[in-house]
Amino acid sequence: MSAQPFPPLALLSVSDKTGLIPLAQALVQEHGFQLLSSGGTAKALSEAGIPVTPVSEHTGAPEILGGRVKTLHPRIHGGILARLERREDRADLEALGIPPIQLVVVNFYPFEQTVARAGVSLEEAFEQIDIGGPTLARAAAKNYPHVTVLTDPSQYPQYLQLLSSPSSEAERLAFRFQCARRAFEQVLAYDRAIVDYLTRSELSRPSQAPAPATAAEQVFQLQGIPWQRLRYGENPHQAATWYVVDAAAPGWHRAKQLQGKELSYNNLLDLEAARALAAELSIGLANGSKPAVAVVVKHNNPCGVAVRPTLAAALEAALAADPVSAFGGIVALNQTLDAETARQLAEPFLECVVVPGCTPEAAEQLAAKKNLRLLVLPDFEVGPAQTVRTLAGGFLVQEADRLQGSVRQPSWRVVSERQPTPEEWADLEFAWTVCKHVKSNAIVVARQGQTLGIGAGQMNRVGAVEIALRQAGSQAAGAVLASDGFFPFADSVEAAARAGIRAIIQPGGSLRDADSIAAANAAGIAMVCTGIRHFLH
Repeated sequence: MSAQPFPPLALLSVSDKTGLIPLAQALVQEHGFQLLSSGGTAKALSEAGIPVTPVSEHTGAPEILGGRVKTLHPRIHGGILARLERREDRADLEALGIPPIQLVVVNFYPFEQTVARAGVSLEEAFEQIDIGGPTLARAAAKNYPHVTVLTDPSQYPQYLQLLSSPSSEAERLAFRFQCARRAFEQVLAYDRAIVDYLTRSELSRPSQAPAPATAAEQVFQLQGIPWQRLRYGENPHQAATWYVVDAAAPGWHRAKQLQGKELSYNNLLDLEAARALAAELSIGLANGSKPAVAVVVKHNNPCGVAVRPTLAAALEAALAADPVSAFGGIVALNQTLDAETARQLAEPFLECVVVPGCTPEAAEQLAAKKNLRLLVLPDFEVGPAQTVRTLAGGFLVQEADRLQGSVRQPSWRVVSERQPTPEEWADLEFAWTVCKHVKSNAIVVARQGQTLGIGAGQMNRVGAVEIALRQAGSQAAGAVLASDGFFPFADSVEAAARAGIRAIIQPGGSLRDADSIAAANAAGIAMVCTGIRHFLH
C-alpha cells in the first residue's frame, strides 16, 4: 500500500467519560492523532481545550432526529471496516476520500441504570437503547486486524503503553483481538439487559396472560466477563476464574485493595458472606442512626458478630465472641475504618478486612501487616438480586433472601405466656438476623448485641443447639437463642432452659410446636414464632 496520506484517526463516542480527557490528551499531544467526536463527548473534549473534529463536519451530514443519527454514515463505517490489505478496499477509500480510522473509543448509553430507577417509563427506557455505540463497537471489533476498539476505561492505560513502547506487531494484534472479544461481550451483555427488561415489561405479555411469579420463571441467561484468573479454586488442584456481570455496576470488582496478597477464591466467598451480614445489620438495625457493626467470618460462617456505638467497640466484641475461630478470619466493618479500630486489627492474624472507607491514618496503622488484604468497597450495602447453584445438567436460580431479619414482620407472634422484654426483643432481632447468615441447621446465642455461641451446618438441630450453648458457656444465662428452622421436638428448648436462655425466636410450624411452647412456658422463656424460615445451604 502507498504511504498513508492521513494522520492517525480516532473516533471517541462515550457515555461514561471516565479517563476520557487524559486519553485524548495523550493521543493528540504524544501520538499525533486527529480526533473525531460528537454530542457530549465532543463538548467535553472542546471544554478541555483538546482539538476535535465534529462527526457532522467529517461526514458532511448533520446530526438528525434529535441526535439519534450521528455516526451511522459510510464515511464513518467505511473508515472503520476497510480491510487495508485488500486493494479494492483501499481503492474505495481513495476514490471517496475516506480516511481509515485506527481507533474507536466507545461505550453505551446507561440502559441498565435507567431501568433500575423506580417508576421509569417504557418510553424513557427505550430512549436509552443505544444504536450507534454498539454498531461502532461491532464494526471496529470485526475489523480488529486494523482497528483497536476500547469499550472500557480500564483498557486505556494499556493501549497508551503499547503506543509508547517498542512493542511488536504480534503484541499489538493480540491486544486488538482481546479488545474485540471484550467489545462483543459488552454488546451481548447490553442486548441481554434490554431483552431482560422487555421480558419483565407488561407490554411483552398477551393481555390475558398472568404475570410470571418470579424472575426465575423466565428464560435465564448468565453472562460474565472474565475479570481475574485466580490462583486456584477451593483447593490447589482446582482451576478458578472470577467473572463479572457488569463492570460498571456495583460489586467486588469495584473494590480497591489497599494492600495484601492477591485475593483467592475462598477469600471472595468469605468476604461476600461477611459483607452481606454486616450490610443487613447496618440497614436493619439503623432506626434513624446507623450502628457500628463488626462481623468475623470463617469458612463462610460468622463466628463473631457485634453491634456497638463505635466501630472499635464493635470489633473488640466481635473478636472476643470466638477468638479461636477468629484466627485467620475475614472481617467486615460497616463504617469508615479509623486509626483506633485499625490498631485492634493489627493484633490478631486475619486474612482480609473489608470496609466502605478508610482514613489515611488507619491505612498507615495496617501498612506493616503486608499480607493482610485490606479492601475498600464503596457500594458496601449492595448485594446480588439472585443466587445461582449448579447441578448436573443445569442450575438452580432463586431470589436472594432479602427479607430483613431485624424487621418484625406481620407473621411474627409471641406464642409463650411471657412476653419478651424490650432488651430481649432487641437481642432476638439481632440473633435472628445473624442466624439467617449461618449455614443450616443454624443456632445463634446472643446478648446485648453480641454473639456468644454459634452452631452451624449441623445435620440435626439439637446438635447445633449443643454446640452454640457449649461455646457460650456461662454467658448463656440471660441470653437469647435463634433457630433458622422449627424445633421438631422439645429437646432443644429444654437444653436452652438448662443453660439459662431467657428468650427464643424460631419459625414455628412443627407438628410438635405445642411441646416446645410448653417447655418454654415451664422454664419462663419468652418464645417468638416468626412464621418465616431462613435456611442457608
